[in-house]
Formats: sequence, C-alpha cells, structure tokens
Amino acid sequence: MVTNFYPKCLPVLIGSLPLFNHAEGVKWVFEYTPEIPLWVQLPAYKEEGMIAQFQSGSPGLKLETDKSFIDISDPGFDDDLLEFYEEYMAVKEGETDLEKSRFAMAADTAKGFFSFLDQLQTLSDPPVAVKGQITGPITFGLGLTDQNGKAVFYNEQLRDAAVKLLAQKARWQVKNLSRFGCPVIIFFDEPALAGFGSSAFITISRDEVINCFEEVIEAVHNEGGLAGIHVCANADWSLLLESATDIISFDAYSYFDKLILYPDLVKRFIQSGGILAWGIVPTLNSDDIEKETADSLVAAWEEQARAIQAIGIDKSAILDQTLITPSCGTGSLSLDHAKKVLVLTRQVSDIIRKKFLSI
Repeated sequence: MVTNFYPKCLPVLIGSLPLFNHAEGVKWVFEYTPEIPLWVQLPAYKEEGMIAQFQSGSPGLKLETDKSFIDISDPGFDDDLLEFYEEYMAVKEGETDLEKSRFAMAADTAKGFFSFLDQLQTLSDPPVAVKGQITGPITFGLGLTDQNGKAVFYNEQLRDAAVKLLAQKARWQVKNLSRFGCPVIIFFDEPALAGFGSSAFITISRDEVINCFEEVIEAVHNEGGLAGIHVCANADWSLLLESATDIISFDAYSYFDKLILYPDLVKRFIQSGGILAWGIVPTLNSDDIEKETADSLVAAWEEQARAIQAIGIDKSAILDQTLITPSCGTGSLSLDHAKKVLVLTRQVSDIIRKKFLSI
C-alpha cells in the first residue's frame, strides 16, 4: 500500500459520461475535477464497453459483428496462448517495450485516453494527481466468454491470461500518465463483486478473487502508481479491506451502512494509509439525483464520517484520506442528470474542504 498521498477530500470522477464527443468529455472533466482529472469512457461507443475496451491482446480472441469471444477450439489457439505468455514474460523482464506490445491500449478503443494525454500536455503545472481506470479481473473474467458462452474466469488457464492482460494494460496506463510529474491512480472497476458469495458465483473461491486482485495491484505498484478498487453496489467488503489496494471506491450514498459492518478492518485500512473514495453523490436513481443538494449530501457525509470516528479514527485522518466521488459512472444517465452529478461532486468537495480544512 502506498501511504504518501493525501487527497484531502478532493473530487474525482469514476469514468463514464453520456457523451458522444471525447473532447467535450475532457472539457467536462477539467471543468469540475481539474485537481484529479481522468480519461473518459463513452459507452455510446460499443468499443468502449467494459469488456470490449480491454479485450484486445487476449489469446484466441475472435471478433464477430455482434459478439467477441475466446475460441479455444481453434487449431491455432495453443500457439497463440504460447505467444501471449512469451510476450508477457518479455515485457515483464524488459526485453520487449511495453509500448510496442499487445498490452498497449489503442486509439480506436481508448480514444478518451489519448484525448486526455493531449490535454495534459497543454497544462503549465501538473495536477495534484491523474486517474485512469480499467475493468477489474473478476468482472472481466466473468464477462468475457469462450466459444461456448462459458466465462473465462472458470477456466484456470484463460483466467490467468486475462489477469495478466489487465495487469499489463493497467501498468501501461501508469507508465504513460507518470510522465506528467504527479501521482497516478488506477481504479479497477468491479461491479461483478456485488455477486460474490451468491448462488450465481458459488464456485468462485475467496482465494481466487484475492489472487486476481493481488496480481493487478502489484503491477500498478511496481510501476509507481496507486491502485483503487471501485464497487458500485454492496459487496463482501472484507475482500477489499484486506487486499493491498490503496483506495476503496464505494457507493457511500446507498451502502455505507454495509461497509461499516467491518469496523476493525475499516480501522486497520485507514490506519495503514488507505483512502476511502466516498461515492456520496447518487447516480443510480434519477429521483435521488433530483432531490439531493450539496448541503444534504455534505450532511450525509458528515454523519458517515462521525461513524468512522466512532471506531477510533481521528477526524484529521479521515479528511486527509478521503476522495469525494459520484457513486458510479454517469454513462447511462441523461445529460442533465450527469451534469448535476458532476456539479454536486464539485460542490460537496468544496464545502467539506472549506468547512473542515479551510481550503
């Protein structure tokens, strides 16, 4: 865990926006969260879906008009798998340039990333930090399937390849963003974690989940970045709190009461330098977005912060180790609701920082 980054309640976004233009997305980001900007994902483009955006480079990948899958029945699959591991080892050992490998992200699927780089190059001073994101290994492994529709997570060999693919793509992001002279944060987006422990995922073990996390987090750390895990629903929070992640990004608006059920682990996480990214601004329900104000959300956050204090954490540590975020991405919202979420995220951060940090 990296412990020398203190965001002091600055705002940061989750990633997706309901726009069709990446340049406009960059403009929104720098208008509302210039201190910790991020590259945007626009779900309006199918190639920017959670699986599609990061699947390139997978061994055995077949792309058809309406779907993509790993074809392990193809006669050339074993050779492709061998080539994947050979290239992975060459990149990891520095024999092959990561930038020229299959693990580099491309402009046709990650236009938001390259638009972000262009904007960062125009800045006279570096931001406080920059943020990237990638689909987490559990969600990716359960979303990508073989030719028979079986999730690759259930095939040990394919799961291992998928985790290594994501680890290196995350590392590639850190490497490209590090040149701007500020801390780099990478969030692993894990909506599928909400299903862990349910009958749907009964065959997935805790150790398998932990091992997947450790590998991708280690890749980010080895490149000098901070790793975060984002879950926009309820989850077994002990999985995250006991991991090596630096940041836990959660839907504080709806699920803080579930997180605080692990007081000892929350206390240990914060005392170890861990950062809580409080998704205090709702995104799931349009009625919630319409009814809430910056003041009402600040009041909710203050109540939650008092609950953290009650388990033995000093308020100054909470303030130092807090990010203010939307509860999830805004890609599925209307433009008006998405804009309000960004406005509220900025306002909530500003009010808290002025009230408690005199900033």
